[in-house]
Amino acid sequence: MENLVILDIGSNSVRMAINQIQSDGSYREIKRIKSDSRLSEGMGNNKILQPEAMKRTIDALVGFHKIYENYKSIKVIGIATAAVRQAKNQSEFLDQIKQKIGIEIRVLTGNQEAYYDYVGVMNRLGLKNCVILDIGGASCEIVRVEKGKPIHLDSVPIGAVNITEKYRLTDRISGANLFNAQINLKKTIASIRWINKIHHQPLVLLGGASRSLARINRKRQHMNRIDAIHGYHLTVEQVNRTFTSLLKGNLRQRKQVPGLEPDRADIIVGGLLPLMTIIDITDARKMYFSESGVREGIIVEYIKKYHLDSNSNKKK
Repeated sequence: MENLVILDIGSNSVRMAINQIQSDGSYREIKRIKSDSRLSEGMGNNKILQPEAMKRTIDALVGFHKIYENYKSIKVIGIATAAVRQAKNQSEFLDQIKQKIGIEIRVLTGNQEAYYDYVGVMNRLGLKNCVILDIGGASCEIVRVEKGKPIHLDSVPIGAVNITEKYRLTDRISGANLFNAQINLKKTIASIRWINKIHHQPLVLLGGASRSLARINRKRQHMNRIDAIHGYHLTVEQVNRTFTSLLKGNLRQRKQVPGLEPDRADIIVGGLLPLMTIIDITDARKMYFSESGVREGIIVEYIKKYHLDSNSNKKK
């Protein structure tokens, strides 16, 4: 048995997941921790990671290190996504991480991130024809799946944090700012040519904003375990009602919405705008939620590439 540790440095949060890998190639998550470090906060058009944001993220990683070093037979894989991918001071940040916890971080390209989303979703969710949408803090990954295969893999540099900052969607949202955001997001997403030809395909949603959308609705439906969102689905009418209700309030009121984490209330409208844009373009009718994404894709690849291969060699 091996303990595989995944360190996932996202634009809005940094996460650690520890999975036990069994000899037959199956795996089971035994620990998961998240820290809302807001790494992409304040990057602006210059795409510079800010000192405070870097410190918050590195402090979280140091805390994770103190936990996972107590486990036996560990393999650690560190990945980073949009904020680090876009950052001009990427090397400085990665060097600091290496000095603090001794881990080399792999920075995923947008297409790699989209591919691992696809692998993670397909490994646990049975939809063969769909569009996968992963809304992160500084990017969105969009995958067209036909007959279970990834036909198109795309990434666009828009996400919950940078949309919120650019269009000032934090507190009371003005009609002008919302309209400006909608127009520009539609131009960006519609530039992905294939997406304009998709109609009524179900959407599979990943990312923090999507999880919040699911939790809000599970809370409204008085479901027991609002975090049990894998395979949960909503109609377009339910999504529209939820988004409209979030637009009506200010930040203080959004922090009180049942099912919405208070520390995500300031970026939830910006985080859901890519989804609302894709619904508008594709006329999607149903949204499914997946808890499996990039990290699970990395685990599946690791098991196939290293674990099962090594078992195969032992049998020979």
